[in-house]
Parts: sequence; C-alpha cells; structure tokens
Amino acid sequence: MAMNVEAEIRDLKRRVSELEGSRGEGSFGFLAHQISTFHKDLLAFQAKTEQRFDQIDARFHGMDGRFDKIDSRLDHIDRNVHELRADMRKIVGDTMRKVLAERSQKEQFLKRVPARRGRVEAAE
Repeated sequence: MAMNVEAEIRDLKRRVSELEGSRGEGSFGFLAHQISTFHKDLLAFQAKTEQRFDQIDARFHGMDGRFDKIDSRLDHIDRNVHELRADMRKIVGDTMRKVLAERSQKEQFLKRVPARRGRVEAAE
C-alpha cells in the first residue's frame, strides 16, 4: 500500500507539472499555447474587420450624401411636374380658345364675302 501511495503521489506531481506547464510538454501547456495564439489571431482579425467596416461605413456615408442630392433633385422635378400639370389646363384652354376664335373669325369672314369665296375655290 505504501507503494501505491508513492506511485499516486508521483502521478499527481506529474499531472500538476503538466497542468502548470513547467515541463512545456504537457497537454495543458500545449493547449494554453494554442489558445494564446488563437486569441492573438482573433484580435488581429477583429482589428482588420473593424477597420474594413469603418472604411465601408465611410463609403456608405458618402453615398448617402449623394442619394440625398439626387432625392432633392427628384423632389424639384416632381414639384415642376405638378406645377406643369396645374398650368397645362390653362395652357390648353387658352390655346383652344384662340384656335376656336380664329376659326370663328375665319368662318364669319367667309360668310361675309360669298362671291369671293367662289373665286378662291376656283383659283385653288
């Protein structure tokens, strides 16, 4: 039993030294090194990713300004189209009144001069 206790003590010491990494060959030391390396790589990746996102974010802010400009121009065009739509009734109405008035004047003129009308038709 004394040998078992001594063997267990040696086994425990070996395990503790592996966990503490004093030998450097133990699984804990290996894992600690791997985790440390992974953590450094992860921090570097995070820094690169944040930098890239900042660049993309800056580009989007620039595009947002351009879209605001375009939106403003489209609003201006929209207002002009609505104004034209409102003015179009007056423009068409005035033009039609003018055309109808000219046509009416022409008809009245032709009614007044019936003899001349025959001569004009013959000349054509």
